[in-house]
Amino acid sequence: MEREKNKVNDWIENRWRDQLENFQKVGLKGWVKDIVFVLVAVFLIRAFVIKAYRIPTGSMEQTLLVGDHLFACTFLYGLHIPFTNKKIFEIRKPKRGDIIVFRFPYERKDFVKRCIAIEGDIVEIRNKQTYVNNRLLYEPYVCNGDPGIYEKLIIPGNSYQKAWERGEFRNVGGMARDNFGPIKVPPNHLFMMGDNRDYSFDSRFWGPLEKKWIRAKVLIVHFSWNPKPPLYKMLHKIWKKVRWKRIGIIVH
Repeated sequence: MEREKNKVNDWIENRWRDQLENFQKVGLKGWVKDIVFVLVAVFLIRAFVIKAYRIPTGSMEQTLLVGDHLFACTFLYGLHIPFTNKKIFEIRKPKRGDIIVFRFPYERKDFVKRCIAIEGDIVEIRNKQTYVNNRLLYEPYVCNGDPGIYEKLIIPGNSYQKAWERGEFRNVGGMARDNFGPIKVPPNHLFMMGDNRDYSFDSRFWGPLEKKWIRAKVLIVHFSWNPKPPLYKMLHKIWKKVRWKRIGIIVH
């Protein structure tokens, strides 16, 4: 009797062991499949739909603040093929006024600026006021923090346009800031400027932006964090560092 009882117990134990091993195998496979699916989905969304960015500088104040976290649409201007500068399936072209994320042509970093002019436009800045095709732009978003006005950079002959296209104004300081141009935006290029005009390193200095460097159109502020004062001084009131009123703002 005792022998039969032991056989039954052994059979039950072996049966449970087999079931547990099968469950672990199936569970592990399912877990791996779920992880792979999530990773592929995240990669596709980041590459072709929405990508997150953070504002590290004040060049777009007051439209965008340091510490703003953005969602940007990566497919509106065409799907960017990863690891290349090629695009496919363009929905529409960049327009004047669009706030765009792009790869800075001279360094491996992303910039966020406003498109002021498109290919073929004539751009001129006169005493901090911007003219496109000889019309003064209405720019309620512009911030000028420096009351001083620099004179225009003078280049002999007709070399101003060529020097600007080659990015030769990168080290001229204010002489390209307040009085600039006129220049003509070359084909397949854009003229980009920060809304904080006196403290923005933009197309006035480094030249036109080739469209291949465009990455996304900014859509919304999904989170905003005030970096000042430092976190260690605000641990007891950490919630006050969140700019609650900026969360959900549509960027335009």
